[in-house]
Amino acid sequence: MAFTIRSPVFTAVRRRFFPFCLLFGLGLVGCQQDNDLRLYERGPISEASPDEEWRSYLGDKGFSHFSALSQIDTSNVSRLQEVWRYDAGGASENGATQMQCSAIVIEGILYCTSPLLHLFALNAATGEELWRFNPSSDFGLLPNPNRGVAYWQDYSDDATVAPEGVPRILFTAGSFLYAINARTGKPILAFGNDGKVDLHEGLSTRFSDEAINATTPGSVYKDLLIIGSRVNEFKGAAPGHIRAFDVLTGELRWVFHTIPQRGEYGADSWPAESLDTAGGANSWAGIAIDEDRGLAFVPTGSPSFDFYGDDRHGDNLFANSLIALNANTGERVWHYQFVRHDLWDRDLPSPPNLVTIERDGEIIPAVAQATKTGHFFVFHRETGEPLFPMLEVPVVGNGVPGERPAVSQPLPLAPPPFAAQQFVITDRNLAMAEAVRQRIDGLDQGNPFIAPSTNGMVLYPGMDGGAEWGGAAYDESEQRLYINSNEVPYLLQLTPVSKELGLGPQLGYLSLCAGCHGADMRGDGVSVPGLLQLSDRLSPLEAYNIVAKGRGRMPAFPQIPWYAKAAIVAYVYTADGKEELDIQEGGSPQADMAYLNAGFQKLTDPEGLPASKPPWGTLTAIDLEHADILWRIPLGDYPELLAQGESGYGSENYGGPIVTAGDLLFIAATPDQMLKAYNKHSGELLWQARLPAAGFATPVTYAVDGRQYLVVAAGGGKLGQSSGSSYVAFALPE
Repeated sequence: MAFTIRSPVFTAVRRRFFPFCLLFGLGLVGCQQDNDLRLYERGPISEASPDEEWRSYLGDKGFSHFSALSQIDTSNVSRLQEVWRYDAGGASENGATQMQCSAIVIEGILYCTSPLLHLFALNAATGEELWRFNPSSDFGLLPNPNRGVAYWQDYSDDATVAPEGVPRILFTAGSFLYAINARTGKPILAFGNDGKVDLHEGLSTRFSDEAINATTPGSVYKDLLIIGSRVNEFKGAAPGHIRAFDVLTGELRWVFHTIPQRGEYGADSWPAESLDTAGGANSWAGIAIDEDRGLAFVPTGSPSFDFYGDDRHGDNLFANSLIALNANTGERVWHYQFVRHDLWDRDLPSPPNLVTIERDGEIIPAVAQATKTGHFFVFHRETGEPLFPMLEVPVVGNGVPGERPAVSQPLPLAPPPFAAQQFVITDRNLAMAEAVRQRIDGLDQGNPFIAPSTNGMVLYPGMDGGAEWGGAAYDESEQRLYINSNEVPYLLQLTPVSKELGLGPQLGYLSLCAGCHGADMRGDGVSVPGLLQLSDRLSPLEAYNIVAKGRGRMPAFPQIPWYAKAAIVAYVYTADGKEELDIQEGGSPQADMAYLNAGFQKLTDPEGLPASKPPWGTLTAIDLEHADILWRIPLGDYPELLAQGESGYGSENYGGPIVTAGDLLFIAATPDQMLKAYNKHSGELLWQARLPAAGFATPVTYAVDGRQYLVVAAGGGKLGQSSGSSYVAFALPE
């Protein structure tokens, strides 16, 4: 009797693998792949010097983003062409996935991750897959973003050849740190628990159900992996302690408490009762390593909750700080706090750059830290002394009841800011300008540090910078930093909520909807409709379908379960006619009330574009020797403006630049899907190529057998752009 298997799983497997089975049967594929793998198991695919490789995340352990390669230079960069493309798979059809990974390249092998956090190894000259490791198919709603991986190999004279000492890739997926054999793609079973370590290690058991992951790879120092974490930003979040794991065994070797424990240095900057409950102050941007001095430079983020600190009065060390740690022991050497008692989500968003400055004939080892406010703070690497004068800027206003803002915040007087500091209304046309003017009428603005209130304020630069996680490139030969910046305004408004809110529908509305429709559900009166009395216009089913599928400018929310969408819709309908809470600024808070940010609200014009005067994204070269701006240009374009024949306004951007000895700067980062090459001395655009999806990742460059390559991940998934899963390589014609 004939029969047909109609299982969807069987059908998917058959469609995917039948062509390969056929080719294996004909002997056309298997031998070549086996030969490539056997070759790699025997040794490197390509012998190369460290200067020809890209051995660490962002180039080296000091995060220079620099390559000494010069085969591609200003005279021939226009001849670059695509030479291979690798589809990592796993891209979402609805724009829900991202791929921010910046690869590493060692011995002719490129290592990186897919949108679903599969780790893979490619022949860096051809893009052919050598192996792939799938850590898990269960990361919750979506896998956390991954920006790179770390590599460890014992380079000492007495390098071990034991199985546990083989070269390894260390990377995170979900709440686990994995050690994977770099030559086979198999877990190293002697590491942790069968090849992985739980990132809850070293934290209190009360956080065992909290999601703890790491978007940025840890940093290798000797036989340690020093790593930060990503935690949630609400009350009850886990603390962001810095931990060092043994790269061979996975053993936890030391912990630095970013929220001090009782009796530790900095504990007096918190209320005593909050030391056991405070969260955040985590390092998610990347940790720089000075191997000669044995120092780890750790940038940290905000304490939780980001925008209201009634339970964390004080400066809140070591949040919003750059901390120099003894890399061997985790002991604090020095620190500098950029934002005291943060109320603006002013995390340190970028990894620090290890730089040198020549002053009066002396070479000074320094560390430069970019900020969301668009400044570079520069310190002596050994002492923490600021190398440029500082200014204390007052914090304006008292904020909401229960809040105690800091008196002032520090800003450097030099180098000049790389982001605009004053919000100016868009000048694209008079109608847009008038609409924005009406939108911000009565809002607080004009000072970089205004205590957030229920009145609302214009925050500029916005919550995503200034600087973002792409960070800066550094050219030591010229003492120059190159950094891309977001120049987009945000609205920051607090709204009173019940302290018993938990994770209910009101929080869902504030997190997902208030950014556009407002905490009061009134919209912006220009391009976003209000939601009050929604029952007069839409049935609950119609409203649910809009939330589920999107409409017009409103996106869909595929990552949110149906029952959460239904709860938000129900909340909107039942909120009609509710009385507003009567709490005056500066008054006494109700005992059961707290405050939440009314969504991450970009301030936009009626077309959904930034409401500030362009440029909305920039690329800047900073001369550190003279503490001056060398050049500054708009970066990127929005596709909707390009479709109208308009360009040159700049755009939001994510992912950083790299700079080379060929006098070039390469960067993608923008929603127009372009990868670009600039003359690093002048900012002149010399070459660009369109990617299959927006490249929200930092490119890498390396050489294999004397040929220089340029590779970037095209993962899209941000700024309204479709998701992708391609790694694209460029080189000069052979």
